[in-house]
Order: sequence, then C-alpha cells, then structure tokens
Amino acid sequence: MTVSIIVGGFFGDEGKGKIASFLALRDRPSIAVRCGAVNAGHTVVMGDRVYKLRIVPSAFVSKSTRLLIAPGALARLDVLFREMSATETRGRLFIDERTGIIEERHVEEERRSAHLSKKIGSTLQGVGAAMADRVLRRLRLARDFEELRGMLTDVAAEVNEAADRGEVVHVEGTQGTFLSLYHGTYPYVTSRDTTASAFASEVGLGPRKVDHVIVVFKAYVTRVGAGPLPGELSDDEAERMGLVEYATVTGRRRRVAPFNMELARRAIMLNSATQIAITRIDALFPEARNVREWSKLPLEARRWIERIESELRVPVTIVSTGEDVEVAIDRRRELGVEP
Repeated sequence: MTVSIIVGGFFGDEGKGKIASFLALRDRPSIAVRCGAVNAGHTVVMGDRVYKLRIVPSAFVSKSTRLLIAPGALARLDVLFREMSATETRGRLFIDERTGIIEERHVEEERRSAHLSKKIGSTLQGVGAAMADRVLRRLRLARDFEELRGMLTDVAAEVNEAADRGEVVHVEGTQGTFLSLYHGTYPYVTSRDTTASAFASEVGLGPRKVDHVIVVFKAYVTRVGAGPLPGELSDDEAERMGLVEYATVTGRRRRVAPFNMELARRAIMLNSATQIAITRIDALFPEARNVREWSKLPLEARRWIERIESELRVPVTIVSTGEDVEVAIDRRRELGVEP
C-alpha cells in the first residue's frame, strides 16, 4: 500500500494545493481525499488558469483520479457545486454520506460573534458553528440532502480497500499544524485538529495504513488573522523582500515572518513527518524561479535546503520553484524515497 498524507507545517498558506496537484500529476493516485472545511483555500495554477479550491481536492488535475470528500470534512453545497463546475469533476467526485454540511444559519451565527470576528480573526465561513452542531449531534449530514443523491459513498471503505490492493492514495490536509485546536496557538486556532493523525482519522484510516507524511513548509512563514507570529516582519519589510501575499478565502493580507526552525522542528514531531516539501523558494532566491532540476538550483538555495534537512533530519523531497502545477523539483528517486 502507498498512502500519503499532505499536511501544512506552519499556519496554513504553505502551498499545499501546489504540492498536492504536482504529486497528483506525478503519481496518478487512484484516489485523492480532501479533508477539512471551506475556511481553507488551496490554489492550483495550470497555465493561465487559476483554481481557488475550498472543497474539491487539488488532485483534480489528474484525470484518472477518483476524488472523495472525507466523512470528517465540512462542505457547503453552493461551494461544492460551483467548484465541481469549474473543475469539470462531476461524475468522479463523491462525498461520504457522513460528511457534515454547513448551512446559511451557521454562517449567520458566526457573523454575529464579535469574539470570532474581532478577537480571533475567524474567516466567518460557518465552520466553527457547524462543528459545534456536530459535537452536539444535531448537524445535518450529506445523506440528509436530496441534491447529493447519486454522489454519496463510503469513503473509509473505498480508501482502505484501495490501500489493501496496493494502490496509491493521497490525503489532502488543510490549514497548518499550528492552527490545530489541540496543538496550535490556542485560542487563535481553527475548530479542528490539523495534524496528520487527525486527517487520517477524518478519512477513516488507521495509523498503520499510512506510509508517507509530507509536511509542507513555505520558505518563510505567513499567517492570516490574530495570534502570535514569532519574528513578524513589518509591512514595509515584507514589501521590500517581495513577500506580500493575500489569503485565498478572505483576501486579507498575510502577516509575514522568516522561516522558523523551532516551529518546523515541532511540526515534524507532531506529524511524524517522513518527507518535507518546500514552496516559494524562488521568493528567497529569485534565480531559482522555474528551475526543475536540483543541480540547476543556485548554490545558495541548495545550501539553504540542505541546512533544513540537516536540522530537521527529514529529507526535502519536493522543491517548488514557481506557481504552475508542473514547476517543481522531485528529488524522491535521488533520495531513495518511494512515491
């Protein structure tokens, strides 16, 4: 079996959508499962097309991959159908009958909360309110909605059977390790656990079924909303360094800090990482832009990545050097890591 979980190593915004889509094109998984909820956006760039996805798996770029939404996820029907249309995935995207559905009343409840909007900096997408309803056992599930008839499946059964047959399965986590409800910077966190163990649980995979945990780090740290950000740069410093970004879901400007080895080390521990993917290396080393071979990276960039490997004791197997889905360096074969 070859089951891989892709997880964010910082506060989200690490480029998981890019890594998940790149790996989907390389590995052609038979199944890709999206976890999390619609408050997390993954961006996939294919040529002149930009897809900002909040529920459809980024692996949609692999036309042979069956796309699933985990039972532990939360979906909004308007977002789901809009993204299915944009990605042309109707007929190969299925949702677990136990997946929770966010309704308009959940969004309205959060928008009335000054605590969420002003103190926490929530995206106000109804996720926390829906999670609370799920805990109280009153949330409506996918099986309760006529619009989803014909799209329902048993995700846990599908994924475990595929793994037992030795097929490639990708699990797409959302947000980042330090937004975890349990392991993050509480109370400035999201409404669920965002580590690899939690994503395995959301899908219905036991820990012995997981072969690879790929932790995605950006070459610097960003964060949206309130909460601590060690080493935070001023807006002027971020602009001078070319590190200005805006959030996929809310459009808010991301706060910025240099790469944090201490946070990275803890993320490796919390996720039992077997591989590291680095994104936006071209922001730190502009000459690395669009490079697709390790030997052609600028020497300074290679040394920077090798220092990360040395400090974290985990191989950096994927290095993204540009936005497009196909622009990255795959070092797995060179490093002896089976996909």
